[in-house]
Amino acid sequence: MEKVRLGILGVGVRGKDSMHLFAKMPDVEITAICDLYFDRVEFAANECEEGVGYKPFYTTDYKEVIYRDDVDAVMIATSWESHIPLAIEVMRTGKPVAMEVGGAYSVKDCFELVRVQEETGTPFMFFENCCFDEIELLATSMVRNGVYGEIVQCEGGYPHDLRDEVLYGNRNRHYRLRNYMHRNCENYPTHELGPIAKLLNINRGNRMVSLVSIATKSAGIKEYIRSHPGEIDEDLVDKEFMQGDIVDTIITCAHGETIHLKLNTSLPVIGGRGFTVRGTKACSVSSQFFKGYSKDYSRNLLDYKQYMPKCWQEMTDDKRRIYGHGGMDGIEFRTFIDCIKYNKPMPIDVYDAAAWMCISCLSEASIAQGGKPQEIPDFTHGQWMIRESLDVVEFPKVENN
Repeated sequence: MEKVRLGILGVGVRGKDSMHLFAKMPDVEITAICDLYFDRVEFAANECEEGVGYKPFYTTDYKEVIYRDDVDAVMIATSWESHIPLAIEVMRTGKPVAMEVGGAYSVKDCFELVRVQEETGTPFMFFENCCFDEIELLATSMVRNGVYGEIVQCEGGYPHDLRDEVLYGNRNRHYRLRNYMHRNCENYPTHELGPIAKLLNINRGNRMVSLVSIATKSAGIKEYIRSHPGEIDEDLVDKEFMQGDIVDTIITCAHGETIHLKLNTSLPVIGGRGFTVRGTKACSVSSQFFKGYSKDYSRNLLDYKQYMPKCWQEMTDDKRRIYGHGGMDGIEFRTFIDCIKYNKPMPIDVYDAAAWMCISCLSEASIAQGGKPQEIPDFTHGQWMIRESLDVVEFPKVENN
């Protein structure tokens, strides 16, 4: 396949940004786009024409996109609750699908996603871009090269004050509003969990076994409403929001490692995912690296360039700017297109999607039951014990670690 003709479902902020990035690839053509809102999809189509010189077909009916003869593959960037149903329908057409991130609403939905992919054999990739970020890939490369020794615990978080996004959801037509009103869970687990799961070989020699979750009260959203009088829609002023300000989730793995996730999206917060890897020989917290038995060994993780994968060694300032999210989006999107063109396995597959997304609904159950442990299903049907490791990129092999 010389050129992949791509259809995009959902052209809100994330979908529209993705459209622009894909359209800049010489072997990709955006042939069709869809959104529930006509003004959005019309605006996106016009922007595409201004950017690359052609206007894709646009519609508010997703079926008119996924069944088109000039659509070879589909990207889903719609609201969280529509991801799995849409991915299932696309897979039944036989067209490769990329599904953006978000948490699941039931374990049953996750099993159905896996069942349909196994039944159809349609290529499926879960679009967790943080798996392609520089620090996460560098740390994973060093783990693969034995620098950290035996891994004991990993941590990650999503500290991001989203109150303006949530509370203006009616005006911006943003799905976060209804989720924060009606659910209390780790609603966005995969940015922090995805890179950790790949590092720990989850579903490929290891698996997540159980979790416990606890949540604080919901106070940050009410404070935002009080401090912005007259700005918030009146029907939200006296509303109760279910979503706790901070949610902590501890996951236990089959080989004894633990994973700590922290969601913090409705309080003032300092950003950064806090990606942490603790091993018997070394530890890193974001870009800070310790090796040995003393903090005297503290260095910047980015000093260990010999472990950097090729995609980041070749990253330029222009690419960082163009590729999106500092460069990781471009690497992720390129991986998806190359897997389609050259018939390679998707490095973040349907088993990863199911295992990572189910954390949302399981955390919801654990919180509702006072932190009661919840079993995490094995979506691989026992195959996790024999599936070979598959990283999202190739890592260099370094001697004398």
